[in-house]
Amino acid sequence: MHIATTHNSKKLTRNEAAEHLGVNPQTLANWAHTGKVKIPFHKVGRKVIYFKSDLDAYLDSTRRTQTV
Repeated sequence: MHIATTHNSKKLTRNEAAEHLGVNPQTLANWAHTGKVKIPFHKVGRKVIYFKSDLDAYLDSTRRTQTV
């Protein structure tokens, strides 16, 4: 029997995840399809679920201290 690991992060729909990141939901769909930006997601039937902790990790990874 396989026991799934529980994830203590809030689950967000694609629309909620896009709002959290400040992008259009279609942008997230494009990123997932092309692999251009690798943010983990789960597909449950037709529904796409993102963990808030994964979105926050992505935001942390794109943080810059200089513009040069």
